[in-house]
Amino acid sequence: MKRAIEAPTTILAVAIHGGWLMLTAWHALVPTPLLVLLGGWFVAWHGSLQHETIHGHPTRWPWVNALVGSVPLSLWLPYRSYRRTHIAHHRSHAPTHPAHDPESRYVAAAHGLRGMIARARQTLAGQILIGPPVAIVAFLYAEARRWVRDPRAAAQEWWPHLIGIVLVVAWLRAVDLSLLRYALCFVLPGQALSLVRSFAEHRADAAGPSRAATVVSRGPLALLFLNNNLHAAHHAAPGAAWYTLPEVERQRGAGGEPRYAGYRDVAARFAFRAHDRPDHPHG
Repeated sequence: MKRAIEAPTTILAVAIHGGWLMLTAWHALVPTPLLVLLGGWFVAWHGSLQHETIHGHPTRWPWVNALVGSVPLSLWLPYRSYRRTHIAHHRSHAPTHPAHDPESRYVAAAHGLRGMIARARQTLAGQILIGPPVAIVAFLYAEARRWVRDPRAAAQEWWPHLIGIVLVVAWLRAVDLSLLRYALCFVLPGQALSLVRSFAEHRADAAGPSRAATVVSRGPLALLFLNNNLHAAHHAAPGAAWYTLPEVERQRGAGGEPRYAGYRDVAARFAFRAHDRPDHPHG
């Protein structure tokens, strides 16, 4: 039976929000390189927490989980939009296919500028360097089109987000942290770290219905990603809490999916070499 409140995730939520508040409040005392590292860490960590809330944690009450996850520390991604697309990703009958999976990194045809960008992002270096602004701009462009096509649905996802942005920006002004510095030291590094996790977690030619991979990491990045690096295990048991995923992985055993011996392995193999082709093999 699911516990009413999960202590590990609740403690984690307090640590993430509290750490972000302290770091932004004392940003002037932190050297810029360290601020980039810590700011990116907290924004990416918060993204991992949002992922947990979408899957029903840390409480049995969805509205409480949504409240925990909806603070827009990244500024650009509405929680309701993330929830909608992530649930669609798990329910997709063709994971990784760009026409059926909203989280797919593949493109239908790798031609022109779009193809060049997609090919660059197939290397880990390209994913880290150009992936964050490309992902943000692409998302906002798609959302602008949604506003034209279906303004009511778009508004339902964006109005709570805009209220959250007002609160976050008010706090940043109160602690004298400019939006530009926040974007450069928190938002973009946070998105870069999140893209490190998603870089190798799916392949169109991977075994299994989810096309998910496994990165066997138990270090700081496993904590940052809340064990979502064990991505095949997460897809096998999407309702499992982050702190139970290593046991899910142990019990599940080898599933034939791609496996990497940590993120050093991923970097050594794909820092400047393509992880996969950018166009989906099934068009």
